[in-house]
Amino acid sequence: MPKYVIEREIPGAGNLTAEQLKGISKISCDVLSKMGSEIQWVQSYVTTDKIYCVYIAPNEEMVREHAKLGGFPANSVNQVSTIIDPTSSE
Repeated sequence: MPKYVIEREIPGAGNLTAEQLKGISKISCDVLSKMGSEIQWVQSYVTTDKIYCVYIAPNEEMVREHAKLGGFPANSVNQVSTIIDPTSSE
C-alpha cells in the first residue's frame, strides 16, 4: 500500500504542549477509527512551525479526507516513491 508524507503548516507547532499534542493525536485516531483500516498513521515529526506526518493509505484522496474530517491542514501530500537509509550505500 502506498506511503505518504503530509506537510501540515501549524504556526508554533514546536511550542505545543504534551497535552495539546495528545489532544491532536486523539482527534486523529478517532477519525482514523471511523474511516476504517485502509488508512494508517505511522508517525509524525513536530518542528517549529510544521508537523510532518507519515501515513499508509490506498490513495491521496483518503489522506486528504482524514485531514478534512480532523480539521487538520494538509498543505502538501506526497507519495513516497523510495525509502533510503545509511544501508542504501552498501
